[in-house]
Amino acid sequence: MKTEAITLNHIWAKYNKTPILEDINLTIYEGDFVGLIGPNGGGKTTLFKVLLGLIKPYQGTVNIFGHNIAKGRGCIGYVPQLLELDREFPVRVADVVRMGRLGKRRLLQRYTPKDEDVVNRTLDQVGMLKLRDRPIGELSGGQRQRVYIARALASEPRILLLDEPTASVDPQRQTSIYELLKELNEWITILMISHDIGAISAYVKTVGCLNHRLFFHGDPPLSTEAIEKTYQCPVDLIAHGVPHRVLSQHNCPLHQDE
Repeated sequence: MKTEAITLNHIWAKYNKTPILEDINLTIYEGDFVGLIGPNGGGKTTLFKVLLGLIKPYQGTVNIFGHNIAKGRGCIGYVPQLLELDREFPVRVADVVRMGRLGKRRLLQRYTPKDEDVVNRTLDQVGMLKLRDRPIGELSGGQRQRVYIARALASEPRILLLDEPTASVDPQRQTSIYELLKELNEWITILMISHDIGAISAYVKTVGCLNHRLFFHGDPPLSTEAIEKTYQCPVDLIAHGVPHRVLSQHNCPLHQDE
């Protein structure tokens, strides 16, 4: 029997008093790799904030491995969008990853040998161990993203949330990031926001289309009709990689007039 990693039941959530998530029902099982697509403002980042306990739904329940958010969010590692940084800021790769251990320690407690072991292990997992003492400002965008993934893994999560993991990464490096996530998915559950429909088609196991309401495809087939229902406009669909999948049509429109 599969273990339920994330369960959302009839979730409604607002942002600045504006309803963003409308009656979201979703079950993600341990070991899944879910890609979440949809237009800007459709609620993808809000959904992540709900899972992280940063926004409280005004209706519905959230369970993470059978626990409420207060207890379950410790199972989640989060990788935000890659942002440009001050290249002169004096912080090294290992220091950034070590920040992922903060939630495992008491306030003002020193880092332990176990913390250092975890830092080295996670850097090795993302292929960055040899650069552990390099200033992070000297790294490429793809290398920095690997470091931020390592930082999330350093908290020893069971679920990894990634918000547009290749948005600021050189196109030549994007495939290596997706290949890394595919390897990590062998032992961790992944939920990823992406506008890269080609990557969604080639790498993830299941797809969610979110535009205030959610349509979840258990076995992602990709069709222009399904994508256009989500984005509510014509979309030129270009998918690269093997295998390609075609999403089945949604059973109902995204919004119904009351």
